[in-house]
Amino acid sequence: MPSQTAAQASDVETIVRVLAETRERTLRLVGHLDDATLERVHTPLLSPLVWDLGHIAAFEDLWAVRRLDGQELLRPDLAQVYDAFETPRAERGEIPFLRRAEALDYLDAVRARTLAALARHGVDPLVHELVIRHEQQHGETMLQAMQLAGLPAPADALPAPLRGEHGAAPAPGAGGLELIELPAARVTLGAPPLEQAFSYDNERPRHAVELPAYRIGRTAITNATFLTFVEGGGYERREWWSREAWAWKEEYDIERPAGWQRDGDGAWVQRRMDRLVPLDPDAPVVHVSWFEADAFARAHGARLPSEAEWEAAATWDHATGRQLAQPWGDGDARGRANVDWRQYGTVPVGAHPGGAAPSGCLGMIGDTWEWTSSSFGGYPGFSAHPYREYSEVFFGDAYRVLRGGSWATRARVATPTFRNWDYPQRRQIFAGFRIAKDPR
Repeated sequence: MPSQTAAQASDVETIVRVLAETRERTLRLVGHLDDATLERVHTPLLSPLVWDLGHIAAFEDLWAVRRLDGQELLRPDLAQVYDAFETPRAERGEIPFLRRAEALDYLDAVRARTLAALARHGVDPLVHELVIRHEQQHGETMLQAMQLAGLPAPADALPAPLRGEHGAAPAPGAGGLELIELPAARVTLGAPPLEQAFSYDNERPRHAVELPAYRIGRTAITNATFLTFVEGGGYERREWWSREAWAWKEEYDIERPAGWQRDGDGAWVQRRMDRLVPLDPDAPVVHVSWFEADAFARAHGARLPSEAEWEAAATWDHATGRQLAQPWGDGDARGRANVDWRQYGTVPVGAHPGGAAPSGCLGMIGDTWEWTSSSFGGYPGFSAHPYREYSEVFFGDAYRVLRGGSWATRARVATPTFRNWDYPQRRQIFAGFRIAKDPR
């Protein structure tokens, strides 16, 4: 094999470094938990945490070793156990998944194979980026499970910053009801071709959309604003809920966002991992379903934005008619350059005005996923790649699209074109929303 050029060697070093950092963080998320906690089914909505570890290894072996290097799988007997499509989450606690020590050994053995293949073949931008982002996305899924189960945050967790520290004060008057008006425009949405930059198949191809004028929330809806809805009978007013949403709410006795409750003195608190903390009025509401977000919007004579409206507000500079690839200012992609991810939570809405989108909208990425009105489907000209089960099998009206990324989403994943999706009743996601309206 010809010797690598200096540029190729540098690419390999970069990928090796990112793989190592991603793995270190994955293990740090659960390193403080005992074996029983790691291996227990905490909720049928999510996998046992140790299943995620084995799945990460199996996925890496399939793509970074077998597909890239042509080797047989290290553990072909585990292929079905860790096939996310063939083994639904509700069934994963009943299958013979690897326990902690075995899963960690499996991760190490696969990583050794990955590094050897990388040394032989160099960097494959699609394969290695896919493996990295896949593991980073599972880190967020694991945090969802930990939140639902009330497990302690990782040992390196930091307290939320004091107001005013690191620019953590909310934007003046921010509650989520202030709207920014955007003119009608022909905008280009979606990710560029895969040859230019990594993206998932459902983000492509780029395509033009004619958008009428609309108004969209300058910030996400805050806890204080949503609390007014709760205390004002929002969960009791039938006219604000769709038939399906009302049936869900009644069946499961839904009266407030997941994790909200009153303490012994009657004050509102919310769960953050294994502890209850005072409800921050200026933080974005989180752990609400699409049904709840839709009902809130209806109560305010509003609606949820379509994902095209959301992406245009996040990326399109209407003054120049150009789309900006990175509209969140200097620093990281979230506009939260001074906020350490180890806080494991949100910051006040609008706390980082330097990360404003061209439209003037604040906090469009990195605190909470934001529900949109759109069903999940392929863009015009969609082509499944590299496998149908990533996107295409989920297309249809059953799922709603979320945009923007949460505090638990790595910046590498939370791009302005990334599309998340889930059922409208789901609340385990770190999800909130902003509202939209037609022009006056």
